[in-house]
Amino acid sequence: MSISRMTPLRVAVLASGRGSNLQAIIDAIEAGQVQAQIVAVISNKKDAVALERARKHELNDLFVDPKPFVGRPDSREAYDRSLLEVLQQHNVELVLLAGYMKIVTAVLVNAYANHMMNIHPSLLPSFPGLDVQKKAIDWGCKLAGCTVHFVTEGVDEGPIIIQAAVPILDDDTPETLAARILVQEHKVYPRAVQLFAEGRLRVDGRRVFIDDAKPDGEAIISPT
Repeated sequence: MSISRMTPLRVAVLASGRGSNLQAIIDAIEAGQVQAQIVAVISNKKDAVALERARKHELNDLFVDPKPFVGRPDSREAYDRSLLEVLQQHNVELVLLAGYMKIVTAVLVNAYANHMMNIHPSLLPSFPGLDVQKKAIDWGCKLAGCTVHFVTEGVDEGPIIIQAAVPILDDDTPETLAARILVQEHKVYPRAVQLFAEGRLRVDGRRVFIDDAKPDGEAIISPT
């Protein structure tokens, strides 16, 4: 059962690159599929395409320069404290990592515990980190996919919210597999945000329960 909010969920997106998942979320919001408002798009890269996307849609785009923090013993934490100030200034309720190429520290994780999501292009807990499509092919996996999860201090270790699977074809390359996974990323990330906005996500240890979820119970078999 969907729960209507009095006001849209206030979301900030952290991105370092092209921002295709950012675009998917923007599109879903503009289509009325996600009850949220992106109040800030923040990047550690001044020329990130994600910032251009934000400007195109008249969203607040912010570059937070990491250079002033380089060389400090607490450089990562200090940078995240500066990010936290920006997030708090914008009264952010949910933080989304979308191709954000920095590992967040406890500064942000603790401030937004179970209020920060990431999307990863594998079926976690398999293949955290980088080069995951190549790893899935090299291991002979029959299915790959993507995972939206809450962010914890461990890289790609947070409680899993939603996943989507795609078959790995015999002639797949890491690039062709990544392209098919990306199509699913653009579906499940907005869905996870809407579930959060509806107040339907409950975290119990490592598990995330979705209130009123109606899974069909069918198996995904590959190859058929």
